[in-house]
Amino acid sequence: MALATLIKRLQDIMRGDAGVGGDEQRLSQIVWILFLKIFDYKEEEWELTQDNYAPIIPIGYRWRDWVTGASVKDQMTGEELIDFVNNKLFRVLSGDAVKNEKGEDVYLFTKTDRASLIVKELMKESTNFMKNGVLLRQLLNIFDEIDFSDYNERHAFNDIYETLLKGLQKNNGEFYTPRAITSFVVDKVNPKIGEKVADFACGTGGFLVDALHHVENAGIKVEDLPKLQHSFYGVEKKQLPYMLCTTNMLLNDIAEPDIMHDNSLEQDVRRYTDDDKFDVILMNPPYGGSELEIVQKNFPAELRNSETADLFMIEIMYRLNKNGRCGVVLPDGFIFGTDNSKSAIKKKLVEEFNLHTVIRLPGSCFAPYTSIATNLLFFDKTELTKEVWFYRFDLPNKQKFSMKKNPMTREKMSALDEWWDNRIEIKDEKEDSSMTETWKARKISVEEIAANNYSLDFCGFPNEEKVILSPKETIENFKAERERLDRKMDAKLQEIMDMLGV
Repeated sequence: MALATLIKRLQDIMRGDAGVGGDEQRLSQIVWILFLKIFDYKEEEWELTQDNYAPIIPIGYRWRDWVTGASVKDQMTGEELIDFVNNKLFRVLSGDAVKNEKGEDVYLFTKTDRASLIVKELMKESTNFMKNGVLLRQLLNIFDEIDFSDYNERHAFNDIYETLLKGLQKNNGEFYTPRAITSFVVDKVNPKIGEKVADFACGTGGFLVDALHHVENAGIKVEDLPKLQHSFYGVEKKQLPYMLCTTNMLLNDIAEPDIMHDNSLEQDVRRYTDDDKFDVILMNPPYGGSELEIVQKNFPAELRNSETADLFMIEIMYRLNKNGRCGVVLPDGFIFGTDNSKSAIKKKLVEEFNLHTVIRLPGSCFAPYTSIATNLLFFDKTELTKEVWFYRFDLPNKQKFSMKKNPMTREKMSALDEWWDNRIEIKDEKEDSSMTETWKARKISVEEIAANNYSLDFCGFPNEEKVILSPKETIENFKAERERLDRKMDAKLQEIMDMLGV
């Protein structure tokens, strides 16, 4: 089935239902249906490969029992279907009681193994928004047509699923990091078979799925395949992306996804043990948000503040294994910031870890959904920082990215790939001899960074992109720019005072 055709069919059906309003509800409706379809496909696989297999989802409530019929005549539809879904299917698969023929409460799904708990949690978080049973039947039939046992069809559906995820970009890019960025970060961090990989704000699972594909593409032996099942760990605070990520991992053959619906920041970082640490951490944490004071108390006093991106950086540092590696997307506010807590976090980063590379990304990477400028930081826990390479990723011909009209692709990052493997300093050409000297790529010693109050303001963009910002983004950018200018003014003032001997 063609990608565009399938998506249009899904949209047309749900737009005709009075109970479904908006893209987020449409996507939420698709998720629980898709989850049950994929889970039934996985159960059919397990039945063939495991002796004396006992179904996880109770008989009568599996996809094949209530969706697929021997003929159209045997399929539930209309009011009968809506009643079954709302009053039986959701209740049973959430672990709740249903009434039997005698009017007594009975519990049909009482298992507590990991796979059963995944089903229960996801269904508790889900809602059937559709009110028209005929339209719901049409929606179910579309997904019933997909044959996940066919490798090519399943592979093609991965593209469909990713397109569905992109529908969430409207929410300031909150749930979706461009595939080119996740792929680049994963390639450079290079997770390997047997390593534990984590994302503590995993969204729909882009980093985790890319890491899984990276390990698979590197070539693994059949006997090593079981190691993949519990090598990838994610935490997601919000309901919809948590559901999307769990389904995404199932779709990519992780039978019991280790995805937790939780807030990583609500754990005291000082209590983490070696069992809570990971070999590889890949993240695009939420930024611009503000955590409550009770959450901030989970972090050392000298490091804590309310900014979510800063708190996640502390979380990462406390949960990275010895010799572990990390790639993380962070806003300019972290790079420029020189207030006490930001400077303390970056001081800890360079004094206890090896911060080896900072990539300045164009401000338009997430446009038009947000224009907050972002950066890629790469560090590991192998040695202390001696020097940091900075690289400014420029777009050719002063163009801008747009996730709609000119999306970033992995191919467009080829110059960055080439520089990564052959690192050299690159000085910008001056249009006028009086212009300040600037750099596209530069190596900075840790002593220079410390003298700069741990600001990472190197290799800035000489030509600022013209973008339209939301009020919140304007304030965030203003604060970052003010901090940067204050620091420069303080440095110049100190130079004048030194010259005057004051």
